[in-house]
This record gives sequence, C-alpha cells and structure tokens, in this order.
Amino acid sequence: MIARAARLTFATTLCAALAACGGDSFSFGGGGGGGATGRGTDDQIALEGDDRQPGGRTESTIWDLFSNNENPNNTVAVNKYLWNASLDVLNFLPIQSVDPYTGVIVTGYGTPPGGGRSYRAAIKISDPALDARSLKVALQGAGGSAVEPGTVRAVEDAILTRARQLRIQDGKL
Repeated sequence: MIARAARLTFATTLCAALAACGGDSFSFGGGGGGGATGRGTDDQIALEGDDRQPGGRTESTIWDLFSNNENPNNTVAVNKYLWNASLDVLNFLPIQSVDPYTGVIVTGYGTPPGGGRSYRAAIKISDPALDARSLKVALQGAGGSAVEPGTVRAVEDAILTRARQLRIQDGKL
C-alpha cells in the first residue's frame, strides 16, 4: 500500500515537472521592441553572448537543468545612462538595495535638499533603450503617505534629463 502511494507520488511529480518544461518561454517585461534584442549597443551595459533565436525562444531540454552550460559573459539589458542618472538624481536618499540584474534600485527615507518632507523611492529600469517607457519611479512619503503624481513626474523628468546629459558627455569623449 505504501509502495503504491510512493509510486503514485513520484509519477505525479514527474508529470508536473515535465509539464512545466513545455509551452512558451516566459519573458519578464515584454518580448520585443525597444531595442531589447540583446545585441549590444552603446546605450546598454554590455550585452554579449545572447543566444536567443529569432522570435525570442531558446532551445532547451530537461537535461539543461543538470548541466552548467550558461555563458559567463551574459549580462543584463539595463540602460547605463538611466541607471547612473537615477543614482545621481536621488543621491540624497540612502540606498537599501541595488539589483542590476533586474534593474531595480530601492532607497530608504531621505529629505531632498531644500525640502521639508522625506521620501523613499523604488526605481525600475526595464529596457536598454534611453526612453521614458524604460523608467518607472515610485515614491512614498513618510509614514506610507501618498506622493502627488506631479512630484513623481518631476523626479522622472530629472532622471531622464540627467541621462541625456550623460549620453551627450559620453559622445564628446
């Protein structure tokens, strides 16, 4: 009786594992467009060794789980100008966590120069393009209070302006 239950559990687990391997591949942040093809440009933080096929699919089997065939040169598609501009503009906020692999910067509470209210921010850079759609900023006031959309918009505009300045400076080198 116990052996039969063990075999049934094993078979169910195996079927679930195999079912998870099929279907369309999941792509965080959308598939195409916006230059997110993985081919390196000057606006990206070094994207080399992308082995995706046309259509965004990769060939893989269940045995890939047990091998270490990842290319050590693969990096993330995050716009370096937006990344650096976000850190420059929000330099008055203490950084709590930074994850360049997902393009997320999370800060602690801080008061802007000349301001009386403290804020904290979460920034997500989701695309290698130097574009407003690549940048998402979320602000939170002290005690979890909501921040006016105009303030969030002003911070996004400041980051985009600084990113464009950084790109122009890079071009003059």
